[in-house]
Amino acid sequence: MGLNSTVSAERVHIGFFGLRNAGKSSLVNAVTGQKLSVVSEVKGTTTDPVKKAMELLPMGPVVIIDTPGIDDEGELGEQRVSKAKQILRQADVAVLVADAQRGLQNADNELVALFKQRKLPYVIVYNKSDLLPKIPPETENEIYVSAKTGAGIHELKEKIAALSKTADNDRKIVSDLIESGDTVILVTPIDSAAPKGRLILPQQQTLRELLEAGALTMVVRETELEASLKALKTPPRMVITDSQAFGVVSKIVPKDVELTSFSILFARYKGDLATVIGGAAKLSKLKDGDRVLISEGCTHHRQCQDIGTVKLPGWIDSYTGKTLDYSFTSGTEFPEDLSQYALVVHCGGCMLNEKEMKSRLKCCNEQGVPVTNYGIAIAQMHGILKRSLEPFPDLLSILK
Repeated sequence: MGLNSTVSAERVHIGFFGLRNAGKSSLVNAVTGQKLSVVSEVKGTTTDPVKKAMELLPMGPVVIIDTPGIDDEGELGEQRVSKAKQILRQADVAVLVADAQRGLQNADNELVALFKQRKLPYVIVYNKSDLLPKIPPETENEIYVSAKTGAGIHELKEKIAALSKTADNDRKIVSDLIESGDTVILVTPIDSAAPKGRLILPQQQTLRELLEAGALTMVVRETELEASLKALKTPPRMVITDSQAFGVVSKIVPKDVELTSFSILFARYKGDLATVIGGAAKLSKLKDGDRVLISEGCTHHRQCQDIGTVKLPGWIDSYTGKTLDYSFTSGTEFPEDLSQYALVVHCGGCMLNEKEMKSRLKCCNEQGVPVTNYGIAIAQMHGILKRSLEPFPDLLSILK
């Protein structure tokens, strides 16, 4: 992926929901101008969410998600419905597709209630309107279209674009913490889990933002950090490190230079930094037999020294001196019921959009389960959490 690409996690996610045979897939194809989803008269053709990152005028870069019918039946149907509801955690805009001849059914109304509960911008689309003798008056949240004839599709795209503008696109990873001309060093160990020849996503995104902010940016491995600092005439404004190198890097970086991690920056960027700082305090209070969930937002081939399944459990065991029971999830997996866990340790969420990350944190908060993230936990266990939060002085009081 080049630096000019808009990653999926940064795109507006538009979810299409509705009953079987309401014409969701036909509508998705009409809106995108592509055959993204299989269309059939057979109910339940869409069995899993279908996702596609694309450019869609007038919105720009988006992710389109076609979901299974919310009224699917049987055991497999229940799983498909569960998958469809999971998409609600990711969607920035919901498009509810209903058959214009049948109108809204009970399951549709339940979805609308969920949209409202989650404060999710939505539009109700009455498809197959070409079969109606007369188009009824529309409310602000409604529109009548025909995926078959194309009627109303342009107006629907305009309506979705207006709803998508409610998303906060003014978030910053780091550029609000520095000024143009500041020197910033990025410490990026070569990650064996990353594709050969590429920086991992948080490093790419941070580097791109620093370049656009006019910072003088150096990218080094931890093995070259000391030489890089000596080569500078003046100390850098900030050093940002991969969490795995926190311990080594903290010993090299002078105390008067701000030090933080990509994971901490991303906890603020698309989550709730205060929540995960508070969760780190739970590490020292874990007891023998406590269950700890370690959750990653991406899926990748597990390495022999994988951070989530190997390194973190080892560090936590050493730090606490307790015998703990670990569970692991990755990708879209995240339990609805967290009651069995004493602590959740989540990755930085670079592959998740802001909506999904905040939904997971909310799930933890509502069930009273402390949650922290990789970078915060590692800094806590190395005794450098306070220092790594120096760029955020208003949050240091949480540690007291």
